[in-house]
Amino acid sequence: MSRRWWIAVLLFLATAVNYLDRQVLSVTAPVLREQLHISAIEYSRILFAFMLAYAGMQMVAGRMVDRVGPKAALAIAMAWWSLAGMLHASAQTVWHLGAMRFLLGIGEAGNWPASVKAVRQWFPPHQTALAVGVFNSGSCLGGLVAPPLIAWLTLTYSWRAAFVATGALGLAWLLLWWPGYGTPPALAAADDQGEAVRWRNLLRRRSLWGLMAARFCCDPVWWFYVFWLPDYLHSARGLDLKQIGAIAWVPFLTAGAGNLAGGWLSGYLIARGSAAPRARKLVMVASAVLMLAGLWAVGAPTAGGAIAAISLVTFAYSCWAANILTLPADVFENAALGTAAGICGSAAGVGGMLSTLTIGWLVERVSYAPAFAAAAAAPIAAAGFILILVRQPQSNEIPHQAPIRPK
Repeated sequence: MSRRWWIAVLLFLATAVNYLDRQVLSVTAPVLREQLHISAIEYSRILFAFMLAYAGMQMVAGRMVDRVGPKAALAIAMAWWSLAGMLHASAQTVWHLGAMRFLLGIGEAGNWPASVKAVRQWFPPHQTALAVGVFNSGSCLGGLVAPPLIAWLTLTYSWRAAFVATGALGLAWLLLWWPGYGTPPALAAADDQGEAVRWRNLLRRRSLWGLMAARFCCDPVWWFYVFWLPDYLHSARGLDLKQIGAIAWVPFLTAGAGNLAGGWLSGYLIARGSAAPRARKLVMVASAVLMLAGLWAVGAPTAGGAIAAISLVTFAYSCWAANILTLPADVFENAALGTAAGICGSAAGVGGMLSTLTIGWLVERVSYAPAFAAAAAAPIAAAGFILILVRQPQSNEIPHQAPIRPK
């Protein structure tokens, strides 16, 4: 395996750990809500604490990535969120649990800006979306493994043991990452030496606002299924924890396939002569239309039918994600890439915070039906922002970047 694809594998594993750590709360929610007497509204506030830290730290993390590089930035982030995840085991109250989620959000914010910049350093443009799809599919592995693994740990030991065991995995990952990253290709390193772009100059670019608006609208769709699927299967479909562990992994399996399919398809279009931003947009528009399948999930007669519809949504979302996470590398210079990715991540986090509180209120006072409807409509709005605002970079906005020679 070449060094560049080994980096992609390490980023894949980091993202898998990231999602496994955040999924522990979701999978154990039926037990936690009963033992700690947590209502749906209180649960949404605990999730909000994570999103608040996650959104606020994205810009800080992105700037740190541009300053110290993806190797050090991701190592610091991993150590922080792994320890924060383990500290969840000490929670005794709703407020204590919310505080631990806040700490987890601070650390987990660094994963995507660092990973996107690492891909930019190691991969040529026609392979970036596929590489992003590879590392982003780690979120699907984490989500796929989490239901059966966390359910088994909780039923065999306790929910506290589940938090400790999963947090320890990140500390083990550091033993592979630090010696394994190596030195990026010389051309990429030279491209990384540009002067840091000021935030106010970035905020003048229409493409940044288009990416921010799209992620504000569409990222909450993923958060909805990640955070609320186990509770939906329990409260609306009547499944117990063992049944949830047996079925809730399926949407994450299809999401993994979507990451690879979306990254490969845009790369295929680029190789056939399409400009990179145009290729990404074509895949994203088709993905937004497919996410309308969520409308059928809530009305499906069986839990299996609901999972089938949700699985199509997560496949389409991941096709979308592989491309929207790559778009900043197409339209921003490398010296500003981490910062731009962080700003977009903050916009996504704000969308996640607002949607999480709204969903908690809807579930408590109405039902899951309006939440599923909103999750189906949001990607269409996001696609509109991408088509209208994100454009091919001008020559004075992004300097020439020589292609990285394959190894």
